[in-house]
Amino acid sequence: MIAHDDRVPAGPTGAGIGLRAPHVAEILATRPAVAFLEVHAENYMGGGPAPAALERLRCDYPFSLHGVGLSLGGSDPLDTRHLARLARLVERLDPVFVSEHLAWSAVDGAYLNHLLPLPYDDESLDMMCNRVARAQEALGRRILVENPARYLRFRHSPIPEPAFLGELACRTGCGVLLDVNNVYVSCRNFEEDPRAYLDALAADAVGEIHLAGHSTNHADSRTILIDDHGSRVAMPVWQLYAHALERCGPVPTLVEWDTNLPDLAVLLDEAAAAQRYLDALRSRTRNAVAA
Repeated sequence: MIAHDDRVPAGPTGAGIGLRAPHVAEILATRPAVAFLEVHAENYMGGGPAPAALERLRCDYPFSLHGVGLSLGGSDPLDTRHLARLARLVERLDPVFVSEHLAWSAVDGAYLNHLLPLPYDDESLDMMCNRVARAQEALGRRILVENPARYLRFRHSPIPEPAFLGELACRTGCGVLLDVNNVYVSCRNFEEDPRAYLDALAADAVGEIHLAGHSTNHADSRTILIDDHGSRVAMPVWQLYAHALERCGPVPTLVEWDTNLPDLAVLLDEAAAAQRYLDALRSRTRNAVAA
């Protein structure tokens, strides 16, 4: 188990946004008031102007690195070259959070453009613990592992996802990146209770929260929700987010938007909405203490 690295800067306490390439110049010019910025690590592992722009922004904003390529849930050996490149980026940007997914994306050396599910059983748990521990050792810090959006179920998957994540955190010292939209999408797709999911999650392991929009598809006379990060956060997800904050406290929150990318003002408006939820929780907590 690896402890949190004391060299990591203090984390943000508010709401941030996912930084996407079309918005970089505007953010450099205007420096909007957001708590932190998050980027996909794989987009910045090379040289050139892209990581240099992040270093300029790093003077004014805490950064979070969100990876999609480690394939922590896979059966291939961990890609040591990829992990080394990630470690160099972590050293360069000194992010407040480094996160990855409870999923796999590589098999037989081939990378797939998808985050794919794994069964939640003892064998998978042991494997994930080993791989997360090795990643944390290579990076020299704790990572956060994100719950996925689910579209299928395995015949044998006896450990509920919240328990799987909790045991992973307990054994490795990693944290949980709680994607509230993924909880809502997954539970709606399989007629599960999203509030019960949150109630079963180890609240003290949650280090960051993600919010995003989703879309609706219809297949075989069924309605399927898709985590596409292409719209504003839906009201049921905001309501679930409020419950997550009551369970976990005012956790730093990131608004993701990856498809149908809007003007920066729209994304900032979504972050401001998340900030209002965080501020309301802090206000209630202060009033309760004062009483």
